[in-house]
Amino acid sequence: MARKAKLAVVAGSTGLVGSRLLPLLADAPEYGRVVALARHELAEDRAEIERRDADFDHLATVLADLCDLGERLDVYCCLGTTLRAAGSRAAFRRVDHDFVLALARWAGAIRARRLLFISAIGADAQSRVFYNRVKGETEDALRALPLNSLVIARPSLLDGDRPQIRLGERLALLAARPLHALLPATLRPVRAVDVAAALLLAARERQPRPVLANAHLHGAASRLAQTR
Repeated sequence: MARKAKLAVVAGSTGLVGSRLLPLLADAPEYGRVVALARHELAEDRAEIERRDADFDHLATVLADLCDLGERLDVYCCLGTTLRAAGSRAAFRRVDHDFVLALARWAGAIRARRLLFISAIGADAQSRVFYNRVKGETEDALRALPLNSLVIARPSLLDGDRPQIRLGERLALLAARPLHALLPATLRPVRAVDVAAALLLAARERQPRPVLANAHLHGAASRLAQTR
């Protein structure tokens, strides 16, 4: 593996998975630089990580100097919010659908090597559940774009400490943890660091799985550690 040969762009870099992904990418031998799109300061203060404004309406300007990198560039999309945090269905859709597609269109336009996107278990454009429906519509829209390579991760409930409290998730995790060993891997809550590691492992594969199901995400951090 060529050292410092590529660059990674991460959207949603201050979120639960994105914040775990940044140090993994900074330590990865293939990336010489990691560009983190964020509206706030990053927890990671590393020379390899550069923060830029997460302005999804003007990505071509924010990332103008990267447009010639093409297949040397991997794009990681860890964007995601909740209805409660967004405040309305329209605001939720703007983050989980519109911003994701804006990033993907930019990646397609510059012929980025790969787009790796975190969706959710149950994503289905025909779902009656608004959250699942938006995730499914986003997946369908991504597949319709002219991307070199697309990898979609579909985690179950994410397990990890968030800076902000999500009461619904916290209660669900408290209920699920005692039953962890009894739940099938397809449904079991998954650690955020495992989702992050699974994305990096997929980026390294020549022909990765197009969809990383929840069962495949478990234990990815351990598998990544074994490659070092």
